[in-house]
Amino acid sequence: MSLLPIEIQLQTLPNNPGVYQFYDTADKILYVGKAKNLKKRVSSYFTKNHEYGKTRVMVKKIVRINHIVVPTESDALLLENNLIKKYRPRYNVLLKDDKTYPWICIKKERFPRIFPTRKLIKDGSEYFGPYTSMKTVRTLLDLVKSVYPLRTCNYDLSEEKIQGDKYKVCLEYHLGNCKGPCVGLQSAEEYDRQVADIRDIIKGNFKSSVHYFKGQMKALAEEMKFEEAQQIKEKIDVLENYQVKSTIVNPKINNVDVFSIISDEAFAYVNFLQLSHGSITRSHTLEIKKKLDEKNDELLQLAIVEIRERFKSESKELYLPFKVTVEPHLKITVPQLGDKKKILDLSERNAKFFRQERFKQIMIIDPDRHTKRIMAQMKTDLRLSTEPRHIECFDNSNIQGSNPVAACVVFKDGKPSKKEYRHYNIKTVDGPDDFASMEEVVYRRYKRLLAEEEPLPQLIVIDGGKGQLSSALKSLNALGLRGKIAIIGIAKRLEEIYFPGDSIPLYLDKKSESLKIIQQLRNEAHRFGITFHRNKRSKAAINSELESIDGVGEKTIQELLRAFKSVKRVKEATVENLAKTVGLSKAKKIYETFHQK
Repeated sequence: MSLLPIEIQLQTLPNNPGVYQFYDTADKILYVGKAKNLKKRVSSYFTKNHEYGKTRVMVKKIVRINHIVVPTESDALLLENNLIKKYRPRYNVLLKDDKTYPWICIKKERFPRIFPTRKLIKDGSEYFGPYTSMKTVRTLLDLVKSVYPLRTCNYDLSEEKIQGDKYKVCLEYHLGNCKGPCVGLQSAEEYDRQVADIRDIIKGNFKSSVHYFKGQMKALAEEMKFEEAQQIKEKIDVLENYQVKSTIVNPKINNVDVFSIISDEAFAYVNFLQLSHGSITRSHTLEIKKKLDEKNDELLQLAIVEIRERFKSESKELYLPFKVTVEPHLKITVPQLGDKKKILDLSERNAKFFRQERFKQIMIIDPDRHTKRIMAQMKTDLRLSTEPRHIECFDNSNIQGSNPVAACVVFKDGKPSKKEYRHYNIKTVDGPDDFASMEEVVYRRYKRLLAEEEPLPQLIVIDGGKGQLSSALKSLNALGLRGKIAIIGIAKRLEEIYFPGDSIPLYLDKKSESLKIIQQLRNEAHRFGITFHRNKRSKAAINSELESIDGVGEKTIQELLRAFKSVKRVKEATVENLAKTVGLSKAKKIYETFHQK
């Protein structure tokens, strides 16, 4: 098949809304996308410098572009969804959910049966759903059966057969679960009224059923039939209790679909809540596997079309976290406060809980996948060329200028590797000089790793701003490691991340997992360094108190501390006890020093 060059194919594209398809040399479809303007959108793939690696790879494979023009952008969205499901192109998002969902069927027949099913038969029967779990279906049907006696048999209850005494009542009738329509003990009109109420209950509207039963209860009470009235009251209680449990915020909110989205580097999670009369009648979370660098608005658009189609939603209003293009007849609300905002927040919480559950499951099934995801996220967030599987972080400690020390902590696969932590006494710097201290410790650390041929980290994190980062860079330059190891500095005040040669810091999202790991590194280095510094300062204070005594040297101090365990006990000791350890002459000097008063 002879193909025109891509440049010519691009020139002939129209400026209309539509759907485009990319094909490779084997004429296999790579990607399906939608556009408000086909020419502009498709051309952008070949004119932009794509930061995301998979997009660059895909663009190199494209040899043919096909397109379909449609009247509006919303039509393009619907067509895109259908084509993605049909062809499942390699570079399109994967909607990870192909299971069959249960429905509630009201059978098209005289005295309709009501039952759960996973098959939709086009015979005129009514189907409600699909529901996301059979448990929800069972709960609804149990509620219905506890209030309305319905037949469970599959007899043909035509008028002729009932009048011809073809059937006899079964055990369900004797148990009170059926009123015996098969033998003419219940009229078709009464049964159909029950079915109409059940239809409302399934849709989330309990008002007509409660109103009808209250009227019945009042009438029975007036006739002094208190036992029967009590039975009706129990049915009202069942309905009202179920409604209270399912009502979330505001009963006036009716026939609304709520969507929210959260995403990370590899996946997005779209939660869907369907509301009817203030009650949630359906909840579902769709997991979407990203293939390219898809944005949240694109993913939410696609998910709305897919979910509404899957669950046969006829709601005319959507609550969304931000505006997206959808079908023109739908009203979009982006709630900012009040009951509507509470419902949107609830949807987002559901998406987060689903994501957490998925992570827990993944951690059990595939522990490395969680690590891979975080490492991939850090690589993107920090603009690294490789995943930072091995990270080292440095921090200086020199409180009030005394006993300057430094700490180096090591993280492997995002977790502390404590056996590789190192302390450093600053040797070449006089006084509190953070910059010079950082330069010394970084140089000593990597000079040793190079000499011992130990593996180097993929990322170095410096606790400090531009000054400390510049000092560390001097050491990397001196060792010939500049450019071989990525290095960043993190300033405490606003959690600013500095890169070499860039005066403008990077600010990561406060909820970002990448920032959390960097903060954990920094805090761990600070804790490790401070502990070492305190121990050293404390030891120095002890030694200086004993060293000030004439004739007492380091060896004598060690002997005293070994025998008495602390300076306090040395001070309290008698001359006789001291003499047993250091001799009478030194014992007198030590005793007199601490008892001069």
